[in-house]
Amino acid sequence: MKKEVTRVGRPPLLRHTNALRVLNLLRECGSCSKADLVRASGLSAPTITNVVADLLASDLIKPLGEGESNGGRPPDMISFKAERGCVLAVEISSKMLSLLLTDLNGKELAYTQMLLEDKKTTPDAICIYIGEEIRRVLRQSKKKKEQLLVLVVGLPAITNVDDGVVMSISTLENWRSVPLREKLSRIVDCLVILENDTNLAAVGERYSGAAQGQDTFILIRIGPNVSAGIVLDGQIFHGSQWSAGEIAYLRLPNTSRRHPTLHEFGELESVLTGAGIVESWRDANSKGSPGARRAVEVNALDVLDLAQAGDITAEKIVQQRAGMVSDIIINLSLILNPGLILLGGEVGEHPALVSAVQRQLQESEFAVTQIDSAKLGSTSVLWGAIAVALGVIPSVLLPEPRA
Repeated sequence: MKKEVTRVGRPPLLRHTNALRVLNLLRECGSCSKADLVRASGLSAPTITNVVADLLASDLIKPLGEGESNGGRPPDMISFKAERGCVLAVEISSKMLSLLLTDLNGKELAYTQMLLEDKKTTPDAICIYIGEEIRRVLRQSKKKKEQLLVLVVGLPAITNVDDGVVMSISTLENWRSVPLREKLSRIVDCLVILENDTNLAAVGERYSGAAQGQDTFILIRIGPNVSAGIVLDGQIFHGSQWSAGEIAYLRLPNTSRRHPTLHEFGELESVLTGAGIVESWRDANSKGSPGARRAVEVNALDVLDLAQAGDITAEKIVQQRAGMVSDIIINLSLILNPGLILLGGEVGEHPALVSAVQRQLQESEFAVTQIDSAKLGSTSVLWGAIAVALGVIPSVLLPEPRA
């Protein structure tokens, strides 16, 4: 436990601050005694006794009985009551809805996916699907709707987090300037948070993936889309117009100089994504080369696998993409100089691309530090959403007293 400094203020605010501190300490350590809390918080024993009594009365902590004795009377142990409520993560993509429900310690309670193929994908339709799935996972987990405290939604779009508005999703129907938080708040009676999916994927990697312990890093995600999640000093960096990390619109050598347009795909998405890789493979095998006889349909992962196995045509395609990714990494590193850059997404985290990028960056003498692949795969957005939800749980359970 880390010792914290007490804020000075009005008595109700001071009690609230003390309660938050103790609650966070209990969530951090799992279980402890009142004496442990006195040592970790710097608060007096009577203050800790009063705070613990208040938290017990609010059903936020629970007694565990006697702990191990160090020679004297065994201490009474207490812990945070994680089963008191639950939090939900939802990821909206062009193909499916994914949901992850956990308790207030992040323990998984339910996970489900719903395919959107042949279904309406308007904002209202998506909200209806989310409402139905929420009711189903709550029933499955034997949780009441009142126990759902936070809903965090990840979207493949520029998102105004403060206003809860989704700017645009080109792959779904009629998704332009959608007040999604307002719509979802009619379905659930809890705090609703919206966030860009790549930003959440970065938070997920910091929570339980390849960026644990990193306060400043970047996740470059390459799959159906190309984007980056930027974490500075432990916080998501959104930019002044919520578009920080929209690297699909970067101007690189040998790419178009077309101005970025909100409702259109960026130039890099036409070449770096899986669709771009497959198109290059088809072009290479339609020009009478030795590979022309291989007319079997492949996907991007097949091409990357072939490159890893030594296929000359596939290797050339991967090297071209690795050059573009290396340019992006160098540019970002020169501006932000992070301690770590992760490559994620089904294309970005493939070993063939990661190793090719690492080789190309070996000649860089400064700015570029550690390059690695993300670890959480397709679940990174959901776990990032859970991390965001758990981060606000103390303020939800213990709202600040009004003046």
